[in-house]
Amino acid sequence: MTRRRVWPIVLIAAAVAVFVAAEAVSGSSGQARRTPGLALPTQVLVPPATTLAAVRGRPVVVNFWASWCGPCRQEAPQLARLSRRLGSRATLVGVDWNDARASARAFIRRYGWTFSNLRDGNGEVGDRYRISGLPTTFILDGRGEIVRRLVGPQTADGVLRALASAA
Repeated sequence: MTRRRVWPIVLIAAAVAVFVAAEAVSGSSGQARRTPGLALPTQVLVPPATTLAAVRGRPVVVNFWASWCGPCRQEAPQLARLSRRLGSRATLVGVDWNDARASARAFIRRYGWTFSNLRDGNGEVGDRYRISGLPTTFILDGRGEIVRRLVGPQTADGVLRALASAA
């Protein structure tokens, strides 16, 4: 192939790579294929213990995080704000992934989280949800189906928009 024919291919490939990277960094990965939400961990860090069956009929925001995760620290104040703004529109559940219990509790205290938080100490639940990085947020509809997957730190407004579009 001549150099003239290679350049357009290289430019298109670079544009695609930039788009994919921008999507990953922005945290909006768009509509997820509707799949059933999987069971949440049973270890409770902040009550109440939450199961998907218990919240059936209303949307759920499930956020996987860890105390050792820098982007999770960036997102933490936004989740506190989101929990205050949600009201009865949806249930927010935090899931501490692959973390020490004491570190997780200190993180929760530091950011003043009062919403339900569960502990996935060995990472099994997160692995079943196929998280590929932290933080990762899942939006589930009232039937308990995953309708959105948001990768990276989110804002309260961004999660509220994702909830509205998932209805």
